[in-house]
Amino acid sequence: MSLASYIGCNVEVPLSNDEENNFIYIGDCFSNKYNKQDVQKYQITTPFVYEVSSDWGIEISEDMNQTTCAESKKKLIALCEIMDSYLEKGDYFELYSCWGGEEKDKRVGDITLKIDKLNVDLIELPEKTLVRIEK
Repeated sequence: MSLASYIGCNVEVPLSNDEENNFIYIGDCFSNKYNKQDVQKYQITTPFVYEVSSDWGIEISEDMNQTTCAESKKKLIALCEIMDSYLEKGDYFELYSCWGGEEKDKRVGDITLKIDKLNVDLIELPEKTLVRIEK
């Protein structure tokens, strides 16, 4: 199993080009259409859902390997930079990470963050937490 991360938003976001070497890849990696349908039905509230990847999902927790946690912080910053260019003031996107196949499972929490006040060193984003990031 792999940790998959999904974003939901109210606007369409272009998929990453396979030839690009992106730190954050928007497009299928660990998931299939059924996984995304389950995330949309059970977790995310927006009409557009995408998997975001870079070999592993985004999870920030003191219980995880610190190298992986530091990488997740960098991924979250990069994702927010990408999404900031698509969002209008007052809009938001959602982030949800879970193990592949657990998209229907009950979430463990909800967090709301401001994109312009994001401090990755002060937050914890465990798996199965719905994160709303507002502009």
